[in-house]
Amino acid sequence: MPVRMAAISLEPLDVAAHLSAVADATAGAETSFVGRVRDHDPDAATAVIALEYSAHPDAEQALRRIAEEAIGETGATVAVSHRIGRLAVGDAAVAIAVSSPHRAEAFTVCRTIIETIKTDLPVWKRQVESDGTTAWKGLGG
Repeated sequence: MPVRMAAISLEPLDVAAHLSAVADATAGAETSFVGRVRDHDPDAATAVIALEYSAHPDAEQALRRIAEEAIGETGATVAVSHRIGRLAVGDAAVAIAVSSPHRAEAFTVCRTIIETIKTDLPVWKRQVESDGTTAWKGLGG
């Protein structure tokens, strides 16, 4: 099964569990990506203190499709999750782990997944600033 995990979660993301899910004796490469909540945004007037993520009910199916399409014929294996709910600065919003026979495919699949999450995953975020200002940001995280 090339997609071993594709989850939308209210719980904190476990990066080690993602890496463990893609561990494979035939894989010569593993790569990972963790997207974290940062304390600033170019559009924010004050410090960012939280992000509040919400998802469409079909988001988990969309996440699986994104992973499957990124894998294509590469032979890669993927574990990917996106967090929803209120996240503080430093919390992991996205975790991706990819294993493949060769490093080029692992990097390509991982990057394709995160870039496609940003444009196609039906997850929205509300950015909360220290002065109480909030702003909704489009698709993805």
